[in-house]
Amino acid sequence: MKRRIILITGGQRSGKSQYAEQLALSLSDHPVYLATAHIWDEEFRQRVIIHKQRRGEAWSNIEEEKFLSRHNIYNKVVVIDCITLWCTNFFFEHSAKEWEQPSVEETLIRLKEEFDKFTSQDATFIFVTNEIGSGGVSDNAIQRRFTDLQGWMNQYVAQKSDEVVFMVSGIPVKIKG
Repeated sequence: MKRRIILITGGQRSGKSQYAEQLALSLSDHPVYLATAHIWDEEFRQRVIIHKQRRGEAWSNIEEEKFLSRHNIYNKVVVIDCITLWCTNFFFEHSAKEWEQPSVEETLIRLKEEFDKFTSQDATFIFVTNEIGSGGVSDNAIQRRFTDLQGWMNQYVAQKSDEVVFMVSGIPVKIKG
């Protein structure tokens, strides 16, 4: 298997994760699901449980909030869900005092380095992400900085991807590849 990168993007509840999972199952009988989420509260924990139940026994599950490259996924099909939460984990790793001024530039450099290191393996990578910048400009400075970070990281991943799919109301629209 040679390296292949696919990016699935779209708005919240657009069908990104389910499409990515169906695609992975069409490529492998035993795909890997790499979850980047940090469990913040009980409601989110319940969402994770529902996702795991929906995927079923065919999947190998890995939970990794930041350092994706720790995991050897050579010759596998892996869904990474999602870039948005992964960026959040790097963006908010600072102490509470530093949260007022997280460095977008430094965070973006670290994310790109980790992305490149992880995707240097021969595998099929299916990244899921959100188009959070599609909604208006926030009146919150931290949210604006995070939206910038997310948008720039999405652009970086899309540039490196062999295929990009934009999900609209559950309908996949191929925009690259």
